[in-house]
Amino acid sequence: MAQSYSPFPEGKLTDLATTAQESKVVISEKNEKSLKDLAFGSLAGVAGKFVEFPFDTVKVRLQTQPLDRPIFKGPYDCFRQTVRNEGFLGLYNGLSSPLVGAMLENAVLFVGYRRAQDMLREFVAVPDSNHSHAGSEPAPLSIPMLCLSGGISGIFASMVLTPVELIKCKLQVQQIGHLFNKKDVKSAPVRNALHSGPLSVMKHIYTQNGLRGFYLGHFPTLLRETGGGAAWFGSYEALCRLLISREQVKAPGGKTVTQADLTAPQLMFAGAIAGMAYNFILFPADCIKSQMQTRDVLRSHQRPMPGSSAAQGFWGTGKGIFRSEGIRGLYRGCGITVARAAPSSAIIFLTYELLSRRFS
Repeated sequence: MAQSYSPFPEGKLTDLATTAQESKVVISEKNEKSLKDLAFGSLAGVAGKFVEFPFDTVKVRLQTQPLDRPIFKGPYDCFRQTVRNEGFLGLYNGLSSPLVGAMLENAVLFVGYRRAQDMLREFVAVPDSNHSHAGSEPAPLSIPMLCLSGGISGIFASMVLTPVELIKCKLQVQQIGHLFNKKDVKSAPVRNALHSGPLSVMKHIYTQNGLRGFYLGHFPTLLRETGGGAAWFGSYEALCRLLISREQVKAPGGKTVTQADLTAPQLMFAGAIAGMAYNFILFPADCIKSQMQTRDVLRSHQRPMPGSSAAQGFWGTGKGIFRSEGIRGLYRGCGITVARAAPSSAIIFLTYELLSRRFS
């Protein structure tokens, strides 16, 4: 009887089968972690959005009011006028779109952040020698590599956020256009809304510009999210490591302190600082984005900026703001944006961490 021939020795075949099985296990674990990141990030985003949205409405209205004749004296005046003219719920105009957007954004951010780390570990990065790992947990990356991972996740998040923020900004400013040419803001009646809700805005955008119209302002959103993602995750991880090192000094002998040992206030502190860093680092890009995305809603009410046009892009809009108000114009609404980011980001990271601890 002829003996069958195999190009691989029996032991080699066993090794290949074992390797294939291990690869399947690793892929399965990564997919499971991605699904958890998807769920935890979505829930964290919803929690944070309810806290931050009134501040975001004030921010957008400050950014898009007329450059030559401001309606609002500042954040508090904008808040007061909005509540007086539209009621407290006026601060939540356009919430439904960003609420969905917050779920998608944070899901994409956290999933992208983990996947980017996996990619860097495999192809680029050298693990941080100052931190060891035990068991199957991957070695922590250095802070610069974590910043890079955050920036990569921000690129993907910008694809989701651009159409969401476009709809949100249009809904947030449509009620204030009637105030632009009023000498007496207090007596100005509230005009009928141009759009009844997100679906109305979506229909208008598609009718005017097709699918491409939903990505008006994508470049500044990409800049903001890439730099912001790097700052958000990088500063959060750096602060957590600092807090861990401080706790390690106080820990009893033999105990290794990890991120899972940090308390809720410590996680919220790290998250708050991360949120402020995220919003401050590229704020002018956000200001330009808001102007670009609301120009068609407000065009008939406000005087054009120097050199402005209906089709003005990123650089033209930025130059127009700078010529009218200087650097101050590019940071209009920055204070309230950074302030609102602290509690919102604190809640997002706390929610994510607690869910991870409970279900991981």
